[in-house]
Amino acid sequence: MKKVHLLLTAVLAVPFLSFAADSAHSDHNAANDASSSQQAYRKGMDAMHTEMMEGITSSDPDVAFAKGMIAHHRGAIDMAKTELQYGKDPELRKLAEEIIKAQQPEIDQMEAWLKKQDKP
Repeated sequence: MKKVHLLLTAVLAVPFLSFAADSAHSDHNAANDASSSQQAYRKGMDAMHTEMMEGITSSDPDVAFAKGMIAHHRGAIDMAKTELQYGKDPELRKLAEEIIKAQQPEIDQMEAWLKKQDKP
């Protein structure tokens, strides 16, 4: 079980670390000049990564998985909503709608599992 928890932590941390590295090398003034869609994407990513990292700190690997994935799915939904708000491409807009439809029921399922385990 310890290996599973360590693996899950590593898998969920990789995107966060690469995003942080990219952010560290970017021009700090660029964030101030970012378009509305870029700002929305950044805000969603920041929230997702914070919630994911908090979620995977549970000593119970099942709880860590559920909480980390809930945050990850919420981030996907936030990005999809940003695409629907700002995006123009019909194919990507359709994909964004499908992401929302697919991921929300999975969030609901994991939240119900956490509640059943008394680990909300």
